[in-house]
Amino acid sequence: MTIDAHQHFWLYNPERDAWITEEMSVIRRDFLPADLEPVLAENGVDGCVAVQADQSEAETMFLLSMADAYPIVQGVVGWVDLRADNLYDKLEYFSQYELLKGFRHVAQAEADDFLARPEIIKGIRQLTAFDFTYDILIYPTQLKAALHLVRELPDVKFVVDHIAKPYIKDQKINTWSNYMAEIAKQPNVYCKVSGMVTEASWQGWTTNDFFPYLDVVFENFGPDRIMYGSDWPVCLVAGSYGQVKNIVEEYVAPWGTEVRDKVFGHNAVQFYTL
Repeated sequence: MTIDAHQHFWLYNPERDAWITEEMSVIRRDFLPADLEPVLAENGVDGCVAVQADQSEAETMFLLSMADAYPIVQGVVGWVDLRADNLYDKLEYFSQYELLKGFRHVAQAEADDFLARPEIIKGIRQLTAFDFTYDILIYPTQLKAALHLVRELPDVKFVVDHIAKPYIKDQKINTWSNYMAEIAKQPNVYCKVSGMVTEASWQGWTTNDFFPYLDVVFENFGPDRIMYGSDWPVCLVAGSYGQVKNIVEEYVAPWGTEVRDKVFGHNAVQFYTL
């Protein structure tokens, strides 16, 4: 089974979705499972994991409603207030939804130390009681905090989204790669090879631009802890679904079908219990 471990749905709202800038106008519209179904079929993908884009519990329920209505949506990564006094009760409530696999916070929009703050660590620790996962969405400047977080919580299943958004356009790699190597030493941390084209030159990238970064990820996480994600529809500002998928296909091709099957499905099924 081929799984896209990272994509989004939304009913476009200019106020709420202010992060979608003028230069990203191609995605300033609604994107729903009915839009994604033919794209997945065309690219030989059987199902996907829908990940939150808005910081609200309404977003979590919206994604769950999409998962209920469309079989292609095999899991949901929602949002919950990790700092809420009644977080345990909220998690207990959400645990009734079988398709809800974990949570994410848009930490990239927070201060660099956000994920290392005691109240955030305390909140994420509570996910283990219900076997929920946590997606880490950060910029390279936040890798230090992320490293502290994963070291503090060895029992939480973590996945680093978008290979932590290295500065591919500027070809910066050293500091990012050092932190990724340390984070990968924690066996409970996976990594999504996703969201890369939007960190490169949107109109001028080539497949080879990504290979040095993929080398770091594969060398450190290994083929058992890496999963493919398209980051559709965000990826459309810099490339088609097929182009994005092809980057990873081309990279893993020399590794053979066993590794390809892990990266393009098996690992996502394992991590999210799809």
